[in-house]
Amino acid sequence: MAVALPSTIYVHEGSANHHRPPPGHGPKNLHAPATGARPSHPRYADGPGLILQMDLRDSPFLRCWGLKKSFGAVRAVDGVSFEIYPGEIVGLLGPNGAGKTTALRMLAGILTPDEGSVEACGFDMKLNPLEAKRRIGFLSGDTQLYQRLTPREILLYFGELFEVEASQRQRRAAELIDMLNMGSFADRPCETLSAGQKQRANIARAFFHDPEVLILDEPTTALDILSGRFIVDAIRQQSSRGKAVLFSTHIMGEAEYLCDRIIMIHQGRIAETGSQAEILARLGTTNLTDAFLKAIGES
Repeated sequence: MAVALPSTIYVHEGSANHHRPPPGHGPKNLHAPATGARPSHPRYADGPGLILQMDLRDSPFLRCWGLKKSFGAVRAVDGVSFEIYPGEIVGLLGPNGAGKTTALRMLAGILTPDEGSVEACGFDMKLNPLEAKRRIGFLSGDTQLYQRLTPREILLYFGELFEVEASQRQRRAAELIDMLNMGSFADRPCETLSAGQKQRANIARAFFHDPEVLILDEPTTALDILSGRFIVDAIRQQSSRGKAVLFSTHIMGEAEYLCDRIIMIHQGRIAETGSQAEILARLGTTNLTDAFLKAIGES
């Protein structure tokens, strides 16, 4: 299972692992221990300077700064920065080609940014990639399943890869099969499943190691109403358990229903961000579709 987060981490000011958060979201207490001794903690980073005591209950689970990524002459992501806190559901909205998938893959550690950095639960993706990735459950838009295995076998296999205790794997698989209503097909080969059933199995795989952060790339695209409902309900349940959820979509109704906060992205840049109410008030519109068009200058 996922490693339980302590309430406090220590990071040296000026170290490679420390980045200044935006105003209002910084460390709760700053102090230099009287002894000058280095705290004994796996998240401690070597380096000179002041030691910051950070309360993780008030700190973002996912944070990125200045992400940039180009493919040849095309700048897919251009200076994206944001944070996601425990219990939040944040929607990354934009049309096809806006940079959503590229941004999500950098956040999950699948792609290396040309510039910028990512942290998951205090772990820098460049400096501590394994620890950062342990805390992330990632669903790609084109994730494939092993066709000859059943969903249950896939869950148990990934449980072993994520080093979930052997005694817990069967129980965790049963929990997720029940949560996503997979009982009728959990023991059938994946090659016999519908698109909606495969997507539910993929969601279960991303959830299996109980990560603190969930990054989901268009999880309900092209699904029937029933499968989409199970996935949306599962996302809401994970948020209620304190998970930080980031998902991409171009379906405005889905974002209106699910999101605590919305990030609108266009041509690789953030065009607008905030709660739905904040965005609508700021742009003087009554729905997210009109707000998005106005944000990108197409209204």
